[in-house]
Amino acid sequence: MKKKKSTYKKNFNRKRRKFLIRKNIFGTSDQPRLTVFRSLKNLSAQMIDDDNGVTVLGLSTNSNEIDIDKSKKKTEQSFELGKQFGELAKKKKIKKVVFDRNGYLFHGRIKAFADGVRKAGLEF
Repeated sequence: MKKKKSTYKKNFNRKRRKFLIRKNIFGTSDQPRLTVFRSLKNLSAQMIDDDNGVTVLGLSTNSNEIDIDKSKKKTEQSFELGKQFGELAKKKKIKKVVFDRNGYLFHGRIKAFADGVRKAGLEF
């Protein structure tokens, strides 16, 4: 019973952080919002134009469109995903984004993804 209670509190705190972050972040067509979702095995990212309500670009570690070595650690896979995501965004002529960490703490896989996107040339 204790385990369910702690999991509930953990998810509740993340949703609270997400709400507090999300009320200050807004993506436009010039500077879309880059949001990430972290599950236990995968990481997915979307670039969203909130003015028009359109997803500009979406990518995940289990997408068929990209090459990620599954034998590497999850943080290294996240870094590679970030680099490839940044390259695809540059092809769509997007240079600046607003980073939405979606309530997750900025360390580990989220930070590795952000570093990969920055290395590809996007600014945030």
